[in-house]
Amino acid sequence: MSEIPNVLSIAGSDPSGGAGIQADLKSIAACGGYGMAALTALTAQNTRGVTGVHLPPADFVTAQLDAIADDVRVDAVKIGMLANVETIEAVGAWLAPRRGPGGPAVVLDPVMVATSGDRLTDDDTVAALRYLVSHADLVTPNLPELAVLLDTEPATTWPEALEQAQRLAQQADVLVLAKGGHLAGHDDGATAGRCPDALVGLDGVVLELDDERVDTTSTHGTGCSLSSAMATLYARFGDWPTALRAAKGWLTQALRDAADLDVGSGHGPVGHLGQLWAGKSVPDPRADVQYWWDLIEDLRARIDDVWFVKQLADGTLERADFEHYLAQDSIYLRTYSKVLSRAAQLAPTLDEQQFWANSASECLAVELGLHQARLAEAEARGETPTEGEAPTSAETRSYLNHLLSAAAIGSYAVVAAAVLPCYWLYQDIGTRLAAANRPDHPYADWLGMYSSPEFDAATQQAIAITQRLARQADPREREAMLDAYLESSRQEMDFFAQRRP
Repeated sequence: MSEIPNVLSIAGSDPSGGAGIQADLKSIAACGGYGMAALTALTAQNTRGVTGVHLPPADFVTAQLDAIADDVRVDAVKIGMLANVETIEAVGAWLAPRRGPGGPAVVLDPVMVATSGDRLTDDDTVAALRYLVSHADLVTPNLPELAVLLDTEPATTWPEALEQAQRLAQQADVLVLAKGGHLAGHDDGATAGRCPDALVGLDGVVLELDDERVDTTSTHGTGCSLSSAMATLYARFGDWPTALRAAKGWLTQALRDAADLDVGSGHGPVGHLGQLWAGKSVPDPRADVQYWWDLIEDLRARIDDVWFVKQLADGTLERADFEHYLAQDSIYLRTYSKVLSRAAQLAPTLDEQQFWANSASECLAVELGLHQARLAEAEARGETPTEGEAPTSAETRSYLNHLLSAAAIGSYAVVAAAVLPCYWLYQDIGTRLAAANRPDHPYADWLGMYSSPEFDAATQQAIAITQRLARQADPREREAMLDAYLESSRQEMDFFAQRRP
């Protein structure tokens, strides 16, 4: 995935600069891409409305597209205004052989309904647009356009909008961006003063975001701008939820920055480049470790459902299973302490060196305590303690190999990211396990150690260190950090789920 993606906009022009190709190119640049354009319509318009439209022949649209593709790699395509059937068919024919693995991501903004609510396209054009949806990865209709694609009435509530988006996703096998901007005039209380957006797939909502509605009349071209931002940010980050988080944050600020512009007397444009003029860039969501935590929300829920965690919490865990876990945890902690020692060696400040070194020392103390507890429990039952160390399980070996690899070839930032789940996930799980404790719990003493103020403080420091490193990292290192974090999280899941031989 290119760090500076080439993004092609196929759309009409707006000479006043607020919508269409002009808005697309500014949005692409603001979001970190190189913008290109193939014009499908020339308009005479300003902030008060459209006074004329000229359509180039469909074969000339194809000629523009071929000229670009013959010379320039295209990482993403945004499609906007396509005013007639011939142009839609030409664009579809050009896209068809380029779809699939290795092809550009395609975002379709089906421009069909004006802000006034008037239809801009006839029935034949709408039918052709419905077919073009099958060539897209993401469709970004406003609510009236979503209704036209489904041949129904526009949604007046957010739940209705989500239901319609899912229906379109299922009909066309496409991801749909449901947008709540048009709900301002149909406020049911749930969206009062808010502007929700959601990615909706075949099975329902993939990601839903909510933000405060910006009080402004400068809303001209917001649909064009958001769809172009989504195409660019997907090409940069490689997944739609990340793209939406970044695009929504950028557009919300661009709506606020519109106040700094003095363009026209009607519905003005958003401040596409306001953040660049202020010396800022579109934030990379991967620089926020809270985003990392949100990415593993489903995994965290699945850990809570792991047989070991559930039985440990309710006290039904067999003693042999518990001792197997302690034996594997003892093996794990011994090697994990070496990885923490490596972090101490790489740390640039004395405070961070001491933090990682103290954590490594604590691991060895905990490992010894676990081993002694296991021996004492066996002796109390009249059993002969097993001499030597238990065999390392496949799950434990896999986790340790991952951590050792990060320590051997990763930067300080990557090592910190790799060990972060060892703090954060354990604290998260431990808090709930400690809450499940009771005086008659068979593992009461052990559960009491699972959550402590000292470990909470250590977890917060590990989070803070990793957060600082993520914000300082360049895109390649940040991606490596996130990969290491996600793999450690998966390994944590497998570690808890392992069974004794």
